[in-house]
Amino acid sequence: MTKKPYYITTPIYYVNDKPHLGHVYTTVACDVLARFKRLDGFDVKFLTGTDEHGLKVKQAADKAGISPQQFTDDVSQNFRDLVKTMNYSNDDFIRTTEERHKKACAKLWNTLVDAGEIYLDKYSGWYAVRDEAYYGEDELTTTPDGKKIAPSGAECAWVEEESYFFRLSAWQDRLLAFYEQNPEAIMPETRRNEVLSFVKSGLRDLSISRTNFDWGVPVPNAPGHVMYVWIDALTNYLTAVGYADETDEYKKYWPADLHMVGKDILRFHTVYWPAFLMAAGIEPPKRVFAHGWWTIEGQKMSKSLGNVIAPADLIARYGMDASRYFMLREVPFGNDGDFSHSQALLRINNDLANGLGNLAQRTLSMIAKNCGEKIPAHGDFTAEDKELLSMAQVKMLAATRLELDRQRFHKALEEIWSVVNAANAYIDAQAPWGLKKTDMARMETVLYVLAETIRCLGLIVQPVMPDSAAKILDQLAVPANERDFTALDAKFALKSGVALPAPQGVFPRIVETEEGKVA
Repeated sequence: MTKKPYYITTPIYYVNDKPHLGHVYTTVACDVLARFKRLDGFDVKFLTGTDEHGLKVKQAADKAGISPQQFTDDVSQNFRDLVKTMNYSNDDFIRTTEERHKKACAKLWNTLVDAGEIYLDKYSGWYAVRDEAYYGEDELTTTPDGKKIAPSGAECAWVEEESYFFRLSAWQDRLLAFYEQNPEAIMPETRRNEVLSFVKSGLRDLSISRTNFDWGVPVPNAPGHVMYVWIDALTNYLTAVGYADETDEYKKYWPADLHMVGKDILRFHTVYWPAFLMAAGIEPPKRVFAHGWWTIEGQKMSKSLGNVIAPADLIARYGMDASRYFMLREVPFGNDGDFSHSQALLRINNDLANGLGNLAQRTLSMIAKNCGEKIPAHGDFTAEDKELLSMAQVKMLAATRLELDRQRFHKALEEIWSVVNAANAYIDAQAPWGLKKTDMARMETVLYVLAETIRCLGLIVQPVMPDSAAKILDQLAVPANERDFTALDAKFALKSGVALPAPQGVFPRIVETEEGKVA
């Protein structure tokens, strides 16, 4: 049976800073979806990478006294190292300085030229180096000393240069028709409404080349011009699936199923990108999802405030899997959220240590002590047994899949934890420690139902907490070839009499000292 392809991408991260919580948030979300889809029977391509061209990079390299290529090699490595640090499962890592990318950019450019969508003219306007963007006069504020400031807070300078333009103004009606025909192409709905409003207000042709620096992809047959960062950067999604050579991979995976981005780059991905693609005769991505931003303890992340959270610090404090869980459980995905250490501690201890961790620990400890360290035998199942097993073996996957297909990570985790909570209520109601004195056969059945529920929970939390899930499944002696989602079916249920290893805690309770350090 041929697996259905699924292509998911992060934005490519700009190499002017070290990775922080914002970068991790986006990529963890994509990683969870990629892992979930693989376990659910899809042929997944998961891409991340770095955006390495532009004036900011050139200026940063000059300041460091090294070449732009050396600068990008060094800084890009920070993001490549993060793959291991955060246990990402990406299939490719794209760098815009690679030859395969330059080749893809040139092909897209030439296709747009041949289609009559690009022309040469002069550009003049207010340009913010920090944002790599031009702004209209009506978008700027003027400081008392005459400086022009963009909505982002970046300072702008007046720039006049020869530039190639893309005929974006001609695409207003066709873009609006695309949005109408594909109502879920932009999510969440608040972001879709923003894009509709922007496009309906009218589109101007877009400057897509630069002559004031040379660190970029050269424009074909146009000496002195390099491609504007957004046509360069966005093309990475095509590069990685072999667009330049029309490979089988390109035919399989394009159009992308999901571009995951931050809300700050929504316009580029939902207006410019689909217009470029349609103008080149290429189908746009099926969905762009723009998530919100994190603040830290109520304040915007900033170097000057010293509140930027580095991934290594997060893991040192909470552990990798617990950090991944908290980020996706705490805030409705798509909304802005606040990262609070006290809230992280509360959520991790309540849901992981007291919830799933305690459920597994007390069930497996009772089995070890009372069932000869083997999966217990079971008798006929009661209505209560059947209801919990049905939740775990059937309903949980369908509900979780439904939420993740709409990128509602917090809701997906709520669905899983409804089973955790039901199992904890079940163990309290059935009280197997009491049955031990009155009805050993019933005790064994109750412990079997709990162990089977924990097996299903171990399977379905793999995308979010891969290492912790593996520990749970190992303690239940689940074979390595029975860990995808087909194994949630009852025919793969635990077999009575299988020997189990000694139970070990998976989610230790985190206790912090007054100084905020883990004790």
